[in-house]
Amino acid sequence: MERVLEIRDLGLIGYGAALEIQEELVEARKRGEGADTLLLLEHTPVYTLGRNADEANVTATGAELEARGIEVVQTGRGGDVTYHGPGQLVGYPILDLGARGEGAVWYVGRLEQVMLKVLSEFGVEGRTDRKNRGVWVWDDKVGAIGVRITRHITMHGFSLNVCPDLSHYSGIVPCGIRDKGVTSLERLVEGVTMEMVKPVVVKKFVEILDYSNASASLPGFGTEQREQA
Repeated sequence: MERVLEIRDLGLIGYGAALEIQEELVEARKRGEGADTLLLLEHTPVYTLGRNADEANVTATGAELEARGIEVVQTGRGGDVTYHGPGQLVGYPILDLGARGEGAVWYVGRLEQVMLKVLSEFGVEGRTDRKNRGVWVWDDKVGAIGVRITRHITMHGFSLNVCPDLSHYSGIVPCGIRDKGVTSLERLVEGVTMEMVKPVVVKKFVEILDYSNASASLPGFGTEQREQA
């Protein structure tokens, strides 16, 4: 069975604007329209809270939020509180899991595998934790996952710290976990850039989610990669 994936690079975009695009694509997929889509982007600085998040895990004061230019948004995804900002690659897959006969556990595991394979391409050995989902290097989280699935259609997704301002994590208890830290590929691999990482994420996503045809307009993801997918 041929699986088609459309990949859209939204660049730097506010959380609300990206959410509107997600919701439009989700509704189309529920109607059986269009193809699976992977949105890639970087957010302007924002703390997002999942459905069951503890608001106390946002520790920054209103003055600190204003000074740093960070907004706070309640979301419909799973998980607690996290940070998104420039230098962090966010992926929002809008996929029909019903067509695959798969569910949430399978899907989250595949997203973890995508990020693990990306780290491996840069010589970094990551790990997963069944209690605290995402991707870790030792006790520091480098990749986060928070998804929502309605009528078998996915939204929200994953984020990989490439080269963000990690000091912005000091205003929250990331994912509600107090005894672990956060890191980035930039800290682990000298000279890594977003331009280097993005096409690798696309390639690994296509491979691990088993797409036979993918279209994208991204540097480093051209005819050769599509033919191999």
